[in-house]
Amino acid sequence: MMKQSLQLKLGQQLTLTPQLQMAIRLLQLPVLDLQAELREALEKNVMLEMDEDYGEAPARDEPAAQTEPQPEPEAPEPSSGDERQEDLPYADTREMGMGGGGPPPDDADEQRDFADQRGTSLRDHLLAQLDLAMQDGRRKLIAMTLIDALDDDGYLHETLEAIRETLAPDVVADEDEIERVLACVQGFDPLGIGARNLAECLLLQLSPFARDTAGLDLARKIAAECLELLGDQDYAAIRRRLGCSAEELETAVALVRSLSPRPGASADTRPPEYVVPDVFVRRRDGRWEVEINPAIAPRLRVNSAYAGCLGRSGEYSTLRAQLQEARWLVKSLEIRNETLLRVARAIVRYQGEFLDHGEESMKPLVLREIAEQLELHESTVSRATTGKYMHTPRGVFEFRYFFSSHVSGTGGEEISSIAIRARIRKLIGEEDPEKPLSDSALAKMLVSEGIDVARRTVAKYRESMGFPSSNERRRVAIR
Repeated sequence: MMKQSLQLKLGQQLTLTPQLQMAIRLLQLPVLDLQAELREALEKNVMLEMDEDYGEAPARDEPAAQTEPQPEPEAPEPSSGDERQEDLPYADTREMGMGGGGPPPDDADEQRDFADQRGTSLRDHLLAQLDLAMQDGRRKLIAMTLIDALDDDGYLHETLEAIRETLAPDVVADEDEIERVLACVQGFDPLGIGARNLAECLLLQLSPFARDTAGLDLARKIAAECLELLGDQDYAAIRRRLGCSAEELETAVALVRSLSPRPGASADTRPPEYVVPDVFVRRRDGRWEVEINPAIAPRLRVNSAYAGCLGRSGEYSTLRAQLQEARWLVKSLEIRNETLLRVARAIVRYQGEFLDHGEESMKPLVLREIAEQLELHESTVSRATTGKYMHTPRGVFEFRYFFSSHVSGTGGEEISSIAIRARIRKLIGEEDPEKPLSDSALAKMLVSEGIDVARRTVAKYRESMGFPSSNERRRVAIR
């Protein structure tokens, strides 16, 4: 028979408070996600406001006030120009040269620059042609599904069976009908769109050439049968397989090389997305200094006017909850910036020789070393280094770039794998093209320099950097 009893136990347990959970979430967010999070918080929480020194509204209005166009003879009315400028984003007006107080460009240049800044995607470019080529109906729905399935380079990697299943049950179509619609899409600009492999892409681009084009027939055979040999630059094997002369092959290869293996990239005119660094590293008075990028996130503060109106009464529980959340958010942002700054400074102190001399001076480093130095948990350092970037005189690097594995040197010291890769790259760049260094020769040279590395490791590093083997490098040099 079981008997009930009471027992007391003492124990320790880690509990994540809401404030700590918010701080952890903000720390691991990249710049763009952090900005989106703060914009959403500003919209939902009335207790938050922008700091006056970092407000966005004055910055957006100043260029428009400075760039008011002056009336000139035979020019449009100034008021119409003002209305057009007010519709443009601040970033666009700065890019068009209107942020410094000089005269604005003429209307034609302004419209052209604005279109270039906005750009169009490959999908939008194809859908615009589809609206002209087909009327609404099942064929247009099939074509839209095919366009949505294209990758950024314009290739269709999904099978027609997968496209058919995607269309069902709204559109019931067989593979023959989908194939006919695909042929129509493949006629859109740019040529080569909708191909299922590189050979088909090149053949589509060769289709509009005149039949009397020199080397056209041979170029089609190369695209259909000899792309692998062409990639290996084995021209002798191509001549034997196709039975052509060296002059005929040269003409056909030149025609093939004039084609684009990535047709979709030429149709995508959207501006590139640049990495926004979290910290800046600058050399001042012979020392490396680290600063937080002030533009990565708006400066927030608690609205003192609203907070003062609450008083000490127990009313307005919703506003009190928003006030508490606003204080946590402001404090969490301060903790995030402080943690990023501490981690970045520790990395710079450890990798100062890399900043001075380059990759060959990179030291091996793991997260645990930074965590022990800063008295932080290793998971905190991991969150602070993932998706965060550092702007240095040598370029923009992710924090994780400075952490690498190591190889033991002949003297017992540890050497970073990044430094070994840099040394292999330099040795290959300085080799005699007609007598390239083999992996064994590279390994012996590294051992003579105090880097104890095996031939297999050298081959792995060489392949990761995109260098072919010594035999392939010699073959290319001879050709």
